[in-house]
Amino acid sequence: MITAKKVWYEVAKSGLRSPLTSIRHWGLDSRDAFIASYPRSGNTWLRFVLFDILAPGQTAGFNEVNHIIAEVGLHGPAIPLLPGGGRLIKTHEPYRKQYQKAIYLVRDVRDVVLSEFAYQKALGWISDDFDRFLREFLRGEVNPFTPWHQHVPGWMESPLVGTSNFLLIKFEDMRRNTEQIVNDVLDFLGVIVDPQTVRDALANNTLQRMQEKEQRSPQLSDTAPKSNGSEESRFIRSGSVGGWRNRLTDLQVEMIEHQAGDVLTCMGYPTGSRKLERLESSASAQCSEQHLAQQVSR
Repeated sequence: MITAKKVWYEVAKSGLRSPLTSIRHWGLDSRDAFIASYPRSGNTWLRFVLFDILAPGQTAGFNEVNHIIAEVGLHGPAIPLLPGGGRLIKTHEPYRKQYQKAIYLVRDVRDVVLSEFAYQKALGWISDDFDRFLREFLRGEVNPFTPWHQHVPGWMESPLVGTSNFLLIKFEDMRRNTEQIVNDVLDFLGVIVDPQTVRDALANNTLQRMQEKEQRSPQLSDTAPKSNGSEESRFIRSGSVGGWRNRLTDLQVEMIEHQAGDVLTCMGYPTGSRKLERLESSASAQCSEQHLAQQVSR
């Protein structure tokens, strides 16, 4: 059986993408703020943490979070959570002019591709042929949102960058220093809360707690292969940092870095060596505007 989400993915990759995307962006408000990212980059985790902080006392399951901090196109029922009456809205779309205030989450593409492969395989959409998936991923054919190495420069060259309406977050920084990053997000959104509220939200959204929430409200379709409880069969996986080092072959790393290496470098991710122990946490200021523009135009 073909699911509604699978139909959307396929239709959105066709010539109908432009009009459908425009329709999905109806009803936005200048007060809205967006949590933007390429898929599998920590968007869900951040939304759950913010939900607990901004909607205290409400059940924080997948259904509630997806309803109240909804994805663009499903944002009609979303309720205002921000000072001034704005909503928080999730998007995986490339930058659009309707996005007037945004948090942009970026994650190392070498981890992203492994996570996206596991997700689509768990849904039953693809075979177990990772090499084929990798080639399609790098061509931007596995989802409707353009290749990672165009998505990131598209956002980093947006008019929001350099203004008070843009906040860049690296997933790896959020994993290493979660409380500080969440406080940065709250400052950006103009939200003032007690520090204990933040700590409680983090405690309620650890990996184990998130997987328990998924167990109560499964995120993979009924038509997907039955979950065996392993990481590979979950929507919420380990959220690893640098896990690609033990999973990708040298040739696969070379393929990715051939397409995306310059953007990885611009965003502060090391390339060209599998022996580096940890990711650098440098800012996107290393990126040259000329280079990012070239990536967008490829």
